[in-house]
Amino acid sequence: MRADDGAARDGTPQPGAPPGAAPPAEAGAPPRGPDAPLAFAPGLAARTVPGEGVFVFSERGVTVLRGGAVEALAPLLDGTRGPAALAAAAPGQPPGAVAAALRRLAGAGLVVPAEPAPGAGAAFWRAAGAAPPEPPRVRVVSVDGADRAHVVRAAAAAGLPLVGGPGRGAGAAHPGAALSVVVCADYLSPGLEGVDAAHRAAGRPWLLCRPVGARVWVGPVFTPGTDSGCWHCLAHRLRPHRQAELAALRAAGARPPAAPPAGLPALEAAAAHLVAVEVLRWAAGLRGAGGAGEYVWTLDGAALEGRAHPVRARPQCPVCGDPGLVAARTRRPVRVGSAPKAAAGGTGHRAREPHRVLEEFGHLVGPVTGIAKALRPVRGAPPGFHAYRSGPNAAAPGTGLAGVRAALRAENGGKGVTDLDARVSALCEAVERYSGAFQGDEERVRARYADLGGAAVHPDTCTLVDARQYADRERWNAEHGAFQFVCDPFDDTAELDWTPVWSLTREEHRLLPTALLYFGAPGEPGWRPFRADSNGCAAGSSVADAVVQGALELVERDAVALWWYNRTVHPAVDPGAFADPWVERVAGEYARLGRVFWVLDVTSDLGVPAMAAVTRCAEGPERVMFGFGCHFDPAVALRRAVAEMNQLVAAVPDGVADWGDPDAERWWKGPGTAGAPHLLPDPGRPALGPGDYPRAARADLRDDVLWLRDAFAARGLEMLVLDQTRPDVGLPVVRTVVPGLRPFWARFAPGRLFDVPVRLGRRAAPVAYADLNPVPLFL
Repeated sequence: MRADDGAARDGTPQPGAPPGAAPPAEAGAPPRGPDAPLAFAPGLAARTVPGEGVFVFSERGVTVLRGGAVEALAPLLDGTRGPAALAAAAPGQPPGAVAAALRRLAGAGLVVPAEPAPGAGAAFWRAAGAAPPEPPRVRVVSVDGADRAHVVRAAAAAGLPLVGGPGRGAGAAHPGAALSVVVCADYLSPGLEGVDAAHRAAGRPWLLCRPVGARVWVGPVFTPGTDSGCWHCLAHRLRPHRQAELAALRAAGARPPAAPPAGLPALEAAAAHLVAVEVLRWAAGLRGAGGAGEYVWTLDGAALEGRAHPVRARPQCPVCGDPGLVAARTRRPVRVGSAPKAAAGGTGHRAREPHRVLEEFGHLVGPVTGIAKALRPVRGAPPGFHAYRSGPNAAAPGTGLAGVRAALRAENGGKGVTDLDARVSALCEAVERYSGAFQGDEERVRARYADLGGAAVHPDTCTLVDARQYADRERWNAEHGAFQFVCDPFDDTAELDWTPVWSLTREEHRLLPTALLYFGAPGEPGWRPFRADSNGCAAGSSVADAVVQGALELVERDAVALWWYNRTVHPAVDPGAFADPWVERVAGEYARLGRVFWVLDVTSDLGVPAMAAVTRCAEGPERVMFGFGCHFDPAVALRRAVAEMNQLVAAVPDGVADWGDPDAERWWKGPGTAGAPHLLPDPGRPALGPGDYPRAARADLRDDVLWLRDAFAARGLEMLVLDQTRPDVGLPVVRTVVPGLRPFWARFAPGRLFDVPVRLGRRAAPVAYADLNPVPLFL
């Protein structure tokens, strides 16, 4: 790097200024008086090599300054001379050149007014880009029995004036303290709620820390009246990552922390001194409301690795924000604006390229404050089978500890043609499930269906459970997995919560039960008529994007249900006819795995290409697996089906993993295609290629939404949309509901399952109830 004499303009820092240079002075004049003595900034050392330049060293690097005036000045900048004396002493340099060089060096933060014996502390603050702070008056308190002694000693050693004490009212803000340091053993300690309330009431900032255990936590600084958020904002992000632990504590009647911390005395002492440093950094304006954003800083004592985790205020926080934001959004019509397709490759058409989505929302990934704890490749996935996991699945069925076990087992996931596609897919699914989980601020209307008139949609048109299934539900539920669970029959006269959804078909609000729309929404005591699933939920880079993805999932699963439960035989799709290099590579990988795969066309009366990719072992037990895909572009539908099949094969490579789902386990241990001939292509019909499907050349996702709305309406179906976007996230999330469309789980009420196969000529008469496929789909 270099900074030549003639390179500086307008007093801006030189590109070659070493890391740790002082903050730039005001352009055009040396600081602190016209003839104040000048020196290189604390923490910098200059060495001149004649003819080569002046090398300026700092703890973080080295740079070179070139030019005759700089070489002449460098040995003279020892803090004993002001500008006039420097101009007189600089050999062979005109005073104007010396003055210009000094302005440039001061503007770059390399030269500053000399200070008497500045020492290492001054150099530290110069390197941090801040003036040395006045040590603030601090009160150190603890909650729920945490030990504050190490922090008190470290604060005193750092020269921080201490006020107050550990006695009564320890959680209250002390009027004599500029900052409270709150020591805890757990960031979800119940006592922190009172600490937060007291400091908000007093308008006083406080720093939270956990200087114990194998992983030390420091920060954030909560500053009431600013956009730094509050403890409740942070706790809201922490709880989902600890749902198993918290559920176990509730079951045991205990409170956090669940276990005593495991740490070393030396680590605790070091952590206490880090807390003192953070207090000084706060006083210097390097963190908190005046700094570069708030965060929790963690130090892994075993690995000696530190990491900052961003903390953001939740605009809808019931304590420091507007708790009505989510309900207000729900009450507004859902307007699907224009969304030109920016990405048409991979496994879909999107409003933004995947890397743009990851750039904007990548901060949502993190083990402390992220929505997705991490994006982890599926271990052991074959080459090219891009599949990721992104943490516990809030949509997994079940309640209490059983629900937690299901969520941990059925993780959120993502798949794609590329590694980037799969990572973004996993992130979006985590955001989708987070946003679709009940959080308590949703719009709700308490009423009976019988009293709501035409505004309410009868939930039976969504659940599609047959009366015979209700009658047999105890036996059925005991024998099948959670996804096949049959709830209690709906009672039109029972009072329950309803939430508005926007009808794109009728351009008005309708009402559906809240428990059908949000994961984990509270039910009625002693009566559980339904629970929400993820069918039709999607995150996207725009509302139109999310609506299209959710609606296509509904179309896909309806088409799959028509095929699966009727066990009709369908034509093959010829993957080779699409000349897709990715599909060809995947086919080669399946051959290496000793598997064969084929693709079936299962397109329904809705006309959107839908496909089922199926694979079995070439020898021995077949261990059949499959994946499904649906899209306006048949090439994308093929990729989606193959990618989903890849995801299942990657997750269960041997086909016998314990998913905790009896239906899946029975399937993989069963006879395979010998007992399910509908999985095989119809030998009497030629395989389909891209030319056998209609082409949709729409350039805007909004046009896709309108096409879907009209296609549903033409078949007597209404398209409903619920915007579930959370203000603290920003990535659009939508639940699309089309009453009457069939999920691919066992839902056997009269309707499309029996009528459409006849209308399409696949059956001469509706299938008899007793002849429906007894094997439910378990995905």
